[in-house]
Amino acid sequence: MNVLLLGSGGREHALAWKMSDSPLLTRLYASPGNPGIGRVAELVKVDVADHSAVAAFCQEKKIDLVVVGPEGPLVAGIADDLRAWGIRVFGPSKAAARLEGSKGFTKDLCARFNIPTAAYGRFSDLASAKAYVEKVGAPIVIKADGLAAGKGVTVAMTLPEAIAALAACFDGSFGAAGAEVVVEEYLTGEEASFFCLCDGVTALPFGTAQDHKRVGDGDTGPNTGGMGAYSPAPVMTPEMTERTMREIIEPTMRGMANIGAPFAGILFAGLMITDQGPKLIEYNTRFGDPECQVLMMRLKDDLLVLLNAAVDGQLAHMSIRWSDEAALAVVMAARGYPGTPEKGSVIRGLDKLEGEGVQVFHAGTAVNGGALVANGGRVLNVTALGKTVGEAQAKAYAAVDRIDWPQGFCRRDIGWQAVAREKAGT
Repeated sequence: MNVLLLGSGGREHALAWKMSDSPLLTRLYASPGNPGIGRVAELVKVDVADHSAVAAFCQEKKIDLVVVGPEGPLVAGIADDLRAWGIRVFGPSKAAARLEGSKGFTKDLCARFNIPTAAYGRFSDLASAKAYVEKVGAPIVIKADGLAAGKGVTVAMTLPEAIAALAACFDGSFGAAGAEVVVEEYLTGEEASFFCLCDGVTALPFGTAQDHKRVGDGDTGPNTGGMGAYSPAPVMTPEMTERTMREIIEPTMRGMANIGAPFAGILFAGLMITDQGPKLIEYNTRFGDPECQVLMMRLKDDLLVLLNAAVDGQLAHMSIRWSDEAALAVVMAARGYPGTPEKGSVIRGLDKLEGEGVQVFHAGTAVNGGALVANGGRVLNVTALGKTVGEAQAKAYAAVDRIDWPQGFCRRDIGWQAVAREKAGT
């Protein structure tokens, strides 16, 4: 098979790394890719925003499958346009990608099909949103409705913080994504990421993870795109997984089919496990980042076989095998992130790290004058396998400490909840 992978981050490097092991693979192309992806794929320059250019490339190179990594192209309808050209695509339609593209859409779907989630309100002006917040009180959650690169959510513990977050949305801090705002009830519990591979009818559980959104140790500081993750998520017991499928995933699949937008691709449910059971925080319609990295480390089956089954509507006949080991990823970010990151600093020492259950996935790197340099906010994903989360954590941080990059930083407590559980023997 000839495969085209769209994207340039750590998620895409993990997908490329896993697909490169498949006996089905003939050629793997990636656009735009990154230096890490370039080790396992041929990097090409195709304007992902120009869907006809992508289709022309696919026809020229006889591409058998396009795998779309990030959410932006999916929300823009690239899957529909490529399918109209007769090109097979792993990823949801534009209508189905609204599950991520509009938080308000998802909340309304939950209300219509009785899917457990936080109470909410939708607003398109500051005055009415402010009145609602003042009536409900804090803590409360403010979300820009559209895509905001993981940064459009504020968990406001005080009313002034909530009102400032509303003002930021309506003042244009998140561009068009903040033109409408969803205000949600603050849920208490433990967060978890739950993934399903979907073909429009069947949803097949595809692993669990927990990530760390806050930039600082102890879950402090602003939200980011994710500073680390581990898999599996201990809170997602077999019983909790069954409830999540029955109460959240399956009603969503039926609901999307009911409105004429059947979901095919990867469905990523961000959950809060409350005293009442699982509640949906949000949906993403692509692999998480950095959750994808830990899932790919643990996946024992051929990823391309699974992606093809999803595209061909054959998931009812499939099962997925996972390593019994835990995986943990530490994100190394450039100084200044999640604000304006410093770009161009040289990174050394990666060539000595990989092997024995350690992989370094490139997220925001480039080559300048023969040197590997930082070229984004989240730059590296140092990922390790271990018999326990604690062992994976120790291996990942041992690798981090061998990287020569003074301008980089990371959280030092990724996986702390699971490690504490392990030490307590629970």
